[in-house]
This record gives sequence, structure tokens and C-alpha cells, in this order.
Amino acid sequence: MHGGLVYIAGKGAHFEGDIKAHTDHVLNELAEALEEAGSSMENVLKVNVYLHDIHDYTEMNEVYRGRFGEEPPVRTTVACFGGIPGDSLVEIDCIAALNS
Repeated sequence: MHGGLVYIAGKGAHFEGDIKAHTDHVLNELAEALEEAGSSMENVLKVNVYLHDIHDYTEMNEVYRGRFGEEPPVRTTVACFGGIPGDSLVEIDCIAALNS
């Protein structure tokens, strides 16, 4: 935490599954980490999404949509050359404001 913000390091999914299962798992882990830090998905300001394969974008986005409240944060999505560490299909990190 710094200056009213919380920084959540990249979360991945390290189990067999498809991009939808991995994305759902990672978003649930982000939500839990944010709550533990005194924030929430609705307070997220910036998200970075790292995909193992850019062709998974559409299916990742189907799970991602609606998870951050009515005003979603800005997002950068990239595919990583060489994949995501630990064989996850997606890794997501974020910056959020603390609850007021």
C-alpha cells in the first residue's frame, strides 16, 4: 500500500483448465487479495492482463466483463512471448484505491 493505493502483484492459475477457468480463478484471487488489503474490485483503477496466447482474448474477456463494477478500470492486455510462468494461461495484476 502506498498513498491510498494498493498494488496487487500478478496472480496466475496453476492447474489444468481452459482460459475461462483460469481467468475466473485469477479474478477470484484478485478480489480476495483486494478485500484483505482494504479495497475491492469496484475500486480498481488499472489492470494488466498477460495472456499465454492472444487467441484466448475473446474467451478471457467473456469472463472478465462485469467483474469490476459498473465502471471498469483501464486495462492493458498483451500476449507474452514464451508464455506465463507456471504454465498459467493468464496472469493479472492491478492497482486499486483503498476503501474510503
